[in-house]
Amino acid sequence: MSIAAQLPALQVALPLLAAPLAVLLRHGGLAFAVVTAAAWAAFAVAIGLWLQVGQLEAGAAISYHIGSWAPPWGIEYRVDRLASFVLLLVSGMAAVVLPYSRASILREIPRDLHYLYYAMFALCLTGLLGITITGDAFNIFVFLEISSLSTYVLIALGRDRRALTAAFQYLIMGSIGATFIVVGIGFLYLMTGTLNLADMAVRLREVESHRPVLVALAFLTVGISLKLALFPLHQWLPNAYTYAPSAVTAFLAATATKVAVYVLIRFYYSVFGDSLVFHDLPLPQIMLWLSLMAMFGASFVAIFQNNLKRLFAYSSVGQIGYITLGLSFASVNGLTASVVHLLNHGVAKAAIFLLIGGIVARMATAANRDAVPMLRGVPADAVSPEPTFDRLAGLSKRMPLTCFGIVIAGLSLIGVPGTAGFVTKWYLIIAAMEQGQWWLVGVILLSSLLAVAYVWRFVEVAYFRAAPEGSEKNEAPLAMLIPAWLLVIATLWFGLDTSFTVGTALDAAQELVKNGR
Repeated sequence: MSIAAQLPALQVALPLLAAPLAVLLRHGGLAFAVVTAAAWAAFAVAIGLWLQVGQLEAGAAISYHIGSWAPPWGIEYRVDRLASFVLLLVSGMAAVVLPYSRASILREIPRDLHYLYYAMFALCLTGLLGITITGDAFNIFVFLEISSLSTYVLIALGRDRRALTAAFQYLIMGSIGATFIVVGIGFLYLMTGTLNLADMAVRLREVESHRPVLVALAFLTVGISLKLALFPLHQWLPNAYTYAPSAVTAFLAATATKVAVYVLIRFYYSVFGDSLVFHDLPLPQIMLWLSLMAMFGASFVAIFQNNLKRLFAYSSVGQIGYITLGLSFASVNGLTASVVHLLNHGVAKAAIFLLIGGIVARMATAANRDAVPMLRGVPADAVSPEPTFDRLAGLSKRMPLTCFGIVIAGLSLIGVPGTAGFVTKWYLIIAAMEQGQWWLVGVILLSSLLAVAYVWRFVEVAYFRAAPEGSEKNEAPLAMLIPAWLLVIATLWFGLDTSFTVGTALDAAQELVKNGR
C-alpha cells in the first residue's frame, strides 16, 4: 500500500510518536529537533491530504479505516474539504511556532522543563489534529482530552505564578465543557446505537424529533461553546492567554478555539443537519445575540486593559464573535465567512502574540542585566516582565520591525482592505445583506471601530510617546522575528489573494449546506 494512502494515519501518528520520544530523550535540544521535525512532517501530510481532497468529486471525502475495520463498526478517519482546511491551519501553525519556541522559552520556561514543553506541545498538536480528522464521536472526546490536558500543562509552565491559577481555572472550565460534550455524545449513542458520525447522521433522521436528540444538541452546544470561548463562557481565556508562555499563547490562539468551532460546525451540519439546528429551533437567534455581545462587550473590555497580551486576549473573544455570527446566518456566505475567519484570525493573532513574545524577551533581558550587572552572559530567565503599556513608551524606536508587524496584524483585526480580516467582514456583510438584515451591516462596521480603538492604544504608546532616555534599538532575535513576520506577510497575502482561503472555505460551505439538508 502506498504512503499516500496512509496519510490520514500519519497525520496523527507522527506528533503522537514524537511526544514520548521527547520525554525519553530528556534534553531540550534533542526534543526540539524531534518535535519540530514531526510538526513539519505533519504539515506536509496536511498539504498532501488537501491536494487529495481537491481531486475528489464535490462532496466526496477520504475515508481511512483504522485496522482495516470498516465503519461503522471500526474507527474511521475522514477528511473532507473542511477537515483538510483545518488540518492545514493546525499543522501549519505548529510548524511556524515551534522554531520560534527555541528562542522564546529560554526566557520564559526553566531549562530543565524544556523537554517537557516540547512533549506537551506534541501531545496538544496530536489532540487537535485527531479531533479534526476523526469520524468517530467518542474519539472526538478522547482527542479533546489529550489536547486539553497537555494545554493545562503548557499554560502552567509559565514563570508567573498566576499561570498556575490560569491553568487551574481552565482545567475546571474545560472539565465542565468536556463533561457536557461526553453527555451529549452519550445521548446520541443512546438514540442511534452508533458512534460513527456519518452513520449517526443517517440514523438521526428517523428520531430527530425525539427529546433526547434535542437534549444532546443542547449539551453539545454548551460544552463546545465553552471550549471555543463563546461569550459569556469565555472566562478562562483572558488569564490563560495572558500568563501562558508567549509561544503557547500564539499556538492556542491560532488553533484551539478554531478546532472547537470546527467541531461545532461538524455536529451542526454533518450530524444533526441544518434543518433541525437552524430552522426548527431558535438557535440562530441565540447565537446572533451572543455573537454581538462578544463583538462589542469583549472588544470594549479590551480597550481598557493595561497589559498588551491581555488586551489581545480579550480581542480574541471578540473575534470569535465574528466566527459565530457567520454561523448564525445559516447560509453559504455566512458559513464561508466563519470558515475563512478560522484561518484569517488564527494567522493574524498568532503573529501578534509571537511579536509580543519578542517584546517580553527583550524586556526580560534588560531586567536581568539591570538586576545582575556582573552576570551579563547568564541566560535571561530569572525575570519575565509583563508587557504593560507604561513599559512600551517609544517602543517603535527600539523595536521598529516588531511594532510595525503588530500594527499590520492589528489592521487585519480591524478589517482594513488589503488584509485577511477584510475578507471575513466582506462575506459577513454579504450574508447580512442577502437576508435583508441591513442593520447588521451597520453593526459589523461599528464593531470594527472598537478594534480601531484597542489597536490605536498600542500605536499611540509605541509611536507617539517619548522613549526612555538612553534607550537603544534592540530588536527581538531573528529566530523570533522571522516566524512572526512569516505570519504577518501571510496576513497581507491572504488579504490580496483569496484563491486558497475563500476558495476552500466556499467549497466546504457549499458541501456542508447541501449535505446538511
